[in-house]
Amino acid sequence: MRFVVLVLLVLPLWQASPAVAHEMRPAYLDMRETAPDTFDVIWKVPARGEMRLGLYVELPQSCKPSSELRKRIEDGAYLEGWTVICENGLKGKTIVAKGLLATMTDALVRIAYADGTTEVARLKPDAATHVVVGTQTSLEVAVTYFRLGVDHIMSGIDHLLFVLALMLLIHDRWMLFKTITAFTLAHSITLAGAALGYFSLPQRPVEATIALSIAFVASELVKMKPGERRLSEAYPWMVAFAFGLLHGFGFAGALKEIGLPQVDVPLALLTFNLGVEAGQLLFVAGMLVVFKALSTLIALPLARLRPAAAYIIGTLALVWFIERIAAFTMS
Repeated sequence: MRFVVLVLLVLPLWQASPAVAHEMRPAYLDMRETAPDTFDVIWKVPARGEMRLGLYVELPQSCKPSSELRKRIEDGAYLEGWTVICENGLKGKTIVAKGLLATMTDALVRIAYADGTTEVARLKPDAATHVVVGTQTSLEVAVTYFRLGVDHIMSGIDHLLFVLALMLLIHDRWMLFKTITAFTLAHSITLAGAALGYFSLPQRPVEATIALSIAFVASELVKMKPGERRLSEAYPWMVAFAFGLLHGFGFAGALKEIGLPQVDVPLALLTFNLGVEAGQLLFVAGMLVVFKALSTLIALPLARLRPAAAYIIGTLALVWFIERIAAFTMS
């Protein structure tokens, strides 16, 4: 019975494709008003090599192209650029992202008007249209980025597995609080610095090293012995802080992949990071409930779960590491 429960708990992780182990990358539509009713348009779609997702944007019928379509592949994304003239402007008209339901991808829409105001919208598979309102409050823009942050951490299986491995490593709730706080502080530092352009690291090596960080904590779980405290057990917050700096570069890379222009970075940085933290806390709370249920309802103590979970987490991490290294060397 205990083996069956364990399999049911980890099966979703085995089913997670390494190709999507990292966070989901949304499509991005950027429209900038360069003259009255004239917009420069960029449509950015996630791509792998020369293969792009089947996502397409449909602008209002009143928007007529006034330039040739420009296409290119850049940094793992397919980009189209052109200029349109929208008779009587965009306000009250509808923008549609096609293909979201088939690819289970979101799309972020950003419209920058000549008067300096900005409108941001998030299109989802079940709500793939946006009626242009013309202006937005800062709160509305912040809510969009906050939700993207929550979605990012919840779809980033590698980040969540690192947090789960830390939780399995720690026995004391107070130490768990300090460790999660250290992880949060560390990745907030590098997320802010990288997003603001103070420092950066190449994204693909960062993602490969993130996979290694998960494998390291999993190996520490396997090496745990009763009556013996390894450095990672005595000071897990140090491990969390050190690797949290690395994970922050991963979060910053995701924020940049969305295609946000620099003018939006301060607001996006704050609310995106708050969304990441909210999603992380929800995950921690959910796993604590699972741990409690296992120990009380079916008498499966955490100590019995830890070794098997460690091998599964470590194996997944190494698979991701190999895949990411292969993608890096083949590009």
